[in-house]
Amino acid sequence: MAPVATSTRTSSGSQHASSEYKVWEAPFGTGRTVRVLCIGAGASGLNLAHQLVQDYGALTLYDKNPEVAGTWYENKYPGVQCDIPSINYQYTWAPSPKWKSYYATGPEIFRYFKNVAVEHNLLRFARLRHKLVHAQWDEQRKVWKVKLERNGDPNDIIEDEGEVLVNATGVLNKWRWPDLPHRERFQGKLLHSASYEEGYSLEGKRVMVIGSGSSGVQIIPAILDRVSSLVTFVRSPTWITAGFAQRFAGKDGCNFDYNEEQREVFKSNPRLYLDYRKYIESELNTRFRFILNGSQEQKEARKFAESEMRRKLQSKPELQDAIIPTNFAVGCRRPTPGNGYLEALCSDKVQVVRSDIAEFTERGVRDKDGIEHTADVIICATGFDVSWRPRYPLIGREGHDLAQDWAKGPDNYLSVTVPYFPNYFTFMGPFAPYGHGSVLPMTEHFARHFSQMVGKMLDERVQSFEPTAEAVADFREHRQKFLPRTAWMSPCRSWFKQSTVDGEVMMWPGSRIHFFETMQKVRWEDYKIEYCSKNRFEYFGNGFATRETDGRDLSYYLGLRDGKDVQPDYRDEDIDIFLSA
Repeated sequence: MAPVATSTRTSSGSQHASSEYKVWEAPFGTGRTVRVLCIGAGASGLNLAHQLVQDYGALTLYDKNPEVAGTWYENKYPGVQCDIPSINYQYTWAPSPKWKSYYATGPEIFRYFKNVAVEHNLLRFARLRHKLVHAQWDEQRKVWKVKLERNGDPNDIIEDEGEVLVNATGVLNKWRWPDLPHRERFQGKLLHSASYEEGYSLEGKRVMVIGSGSSGVQIIPAILDRVSSLVTFVRSPTWITAGFAQRFAGKDGCNFDYNEEQREVFKSNPRLYLDYRKYIESELNTRFRFILNGSQEQKEARKFAESEMRRKLQSKPELQDAIIPTNFAVGCRRPTPGNGYLEALCSDKVQVVRSDIAEFTERGVRDKDGIEHTADVIICATGFDVSWRPRYPLIGREGHDLAQDWAKGPDNYLSVTVPYFPNYFTFMGPFAPYGHGSVLPMTEHFARHFSQMVGKMLDERVQSFEPTAEAVADFREHRQKFLPRTAWMSPCRSWFKQSTVDGEVMMWPGSRIHFFETMQKVRWEDYKIEYCSKNRFEYFGNGFATRETDGRDLSYYLGLRDGKDVQPDYRDEDIDIFLSA
């Protein structure tokens, strides 16, 4: 039997009314006040603000950066762009006619989010340069208490509190240096892709790139023409593909700029623009099929990817066997879009090193074969901490610290809530559907799901939600039974598996559409629910509904007059013919 929602009421269920309970002298629909604190003002945080403004509640967005847009503000390395077509990397409620190219660059995406925040008046909710350093659930008062560092000053700490805490920071936000000794010895310029120094000139310099993930793959072709030589370390094979929905892109899946006529259609013909977006989005949603082991789509994806990689590496055939994977499927890690990357590796300027790095030296690095590789500049495209463990204390009920609870790996309920952490919601947390398609529609489904929960808190005077242990265990069991049928489980090193080869896959057990359908309705039966009163029906109030006191239409259920929920003044109507009798 499925677990059911519970309240804090401890009575025996007697038919006699409790002498302690009193009717709340307010009309039904009065509800309560709920304040939402959201950490992160990137794509998810802005979307939550838009959703809650439409629906309910007070909201504050806190972000450590001086601007909104999250990762698209932070990532400024050469060649940064999105692997999703620009027209599908936008909110459904804010389509832009201004996209310059099929795959948008980082600066263009940042401008999009900044414009959305301005045009939809969302900046009024943002408190920028505020970094969360501590969060704790107050069991007695049923609120989250947070401490935030302002303006990068550890001595400037402010405190705030709210009934709901939303983590909208995502997983790719804690960048890390390579785990190698003696980094401080290097005497040249050391850069990281996630904290890149804009304007730094690479002209004529000897450059080394450490890391062959998505950032490294974008950086190398972007800087090749400027550098005098380039050394790159490719530790393990990886599938290099064109961007998503590549068959609608330019030749060989390359990017292209929209012309004036096309952009005019985006602006003047919303129906045709929507059809274009839906056509490509539908293709993106079919990609889940090639994730399934043994599927025809998987076989075709592998055959095509291998053929394309061999074609592009034909001038250096020794790289083919070194880079093309043999023991894991396309999609084991998120496919790495690499227009121009394989061709760059074939350049006479580029040296590809397969050995692992042992340490930094004064002039560069030394590999494990003892060979020193020198450079003027080292760019570390070494990614992020993908453990999902918070970098700050996050303390829930009974002293649970999320970083400790997740020391051996994350566990949660449907990627959205965590046991022992009431009213704590997570955007794009562990087990979300990261593997294919745009994250923007995902954030919208998360936001609507959370809005349902906040709405119940408001309307029914709920104090807290917390997923039951049974529901969390059932979700764990299902995903662990399902995921072995996918390419994500094959032996590649992936951030889906916390940058391991054989760790647990942090992926939704199904397609994006499967996830969207699941998020349509909250499964209240999977939650422990605490109410403001011992009686869950306190919100029934004094027997009246709020519309009976605030001027709304008292016969709304027959249909609204001119679409307005306002009580009409029928004295102005010519209905005497019906009333004269």
